Amino acid sequence: MPAALYALAAGAFGIGTTEFVIMGLLLEVGNDLGVTIAAAGLLITGYALGVVVGAPLLTVLTGTWPRKKVLLGLMALFTIGNLACALAPDYWSLMAARVVAAFAHGAFFGVGSVVATSLVPAEKKASAIAIMFTGLTAANILGVPFGTWLGQTLDWRATFWAVTAIGLVAMAATALLVPAKDSGQAPRLKDELRAVLQPQVLLGFLMTVLGFGGLFTAFTYIAPILTQVTGLPESWVAPILLLFGLGLIAGNLLGGKLADRALMPALVGTLMALSAVLVAMVWGAHETIPAIIGVALLGAASFATVPPLQMRVLGKAGGAPNLASALNIAAFNLGNAIGAWAGGFAIDQGAGLTSVFWLAALISLGGLAVALISWRLDFRPARIAAACPAE
Repeated sequence: MPAALYALAAGAFGIGTTEFVIMGLLLEVGNDLGVTIAAAGLLITGYALGVVVGAPLLTVLTGTWPRKKVLLGLMALFTIGNLACALAPDYWSLMAARVVAAFAHGAFFGVGSVVATSLVPAEKKASAIAIMFTGLTAANILGVPFGTWLGQTLDWRATFWAVTAIGLVAMAATALLVPAKDSGQAPRLKDELRAVLQPQVLLGFLMTVLGFGGLFTAFTYIAPILTQVTGLPESWVAPILLLFGLGLIAGNLLGGKLADRALMPALVGTLMALSAVLVAMVWGAHETIPAIIGVALLGAASFATVPPLQMRVLGKAGGAPNLASALNIAAFNLGNAIGAWAGGFAIDQGAGLTSVFWLAALISLGGLAVALISWRLDFRPARIAAACPAE
């Protein structure tokens, strides 16, 4: 695989770290800035909304730029945003800085996916996307735990100084390793808009929202499930989440290889696997060993869907993939937000913690149903041609 893919993975590592590390620092941020934990939690929501808005906006604004220049500009914006987080004098300054950093998120993964697939032969495109997303998965098992420890040991601002440094390293790696040459003419905006409005691309977005919505319906509440349902001590949660992170990496790479061999069978199969793991956790969460194994399998099954989901949208967007790719990254984050809300709603209604697994499985099965419908539509032109043969 080209070295440029690892430069993209470095950027993904920094972005993944800054997205998730704030979850472990809510108490420190709240105490320092004089806000409640609930208000500090809105820093997560603000970031997610920044991704959803920034992905299409920056993709459109930079649509005519060379892709290497776009990637460098996005990493610069990300680095400036995290520097502003480290220097933020108050809560609202920190919120604004988080949104600035989030603006780079969706466009980086969107354009990065297009660049990654352009660097390899057709039979390795999904694996190339998987390598870039390995930086995001590695952030969950390395960057986030270290950033949390750093923020709790020194100061929460130290974490954002460290992420700023990661941004500078990723910029240097991108400048040195990503080739500057773009193939062909940049797509026009109207071509990009036409691409994202195609029914199959829209179905791809819906698959992504439902697939990842299912994951975060359950995973958002995994810590209280492990302590209150499984009955494990709190000290066990971090090591179990490390297993989840290892599952993310393994599933991501496996999903890339499977998608390279057969894209739609891989997509349908991984969504089936995710739904099956979620159903199994309804009962498995009550016992220690099944719960631990289930968390690891949940990580593997969920991120095995990422390369085929992204490749499906890229493939259906045709010659105008930039905006479609970025919007699919926004769809991942929209799924995260919807899933977290849906799980919380079920718990608030008194359904119990394990109810989130039933709900999560239903949402993921919705993604599977959409995938099957989309796959069936692939064969419609062939059926029409068979029914109306040329004379």
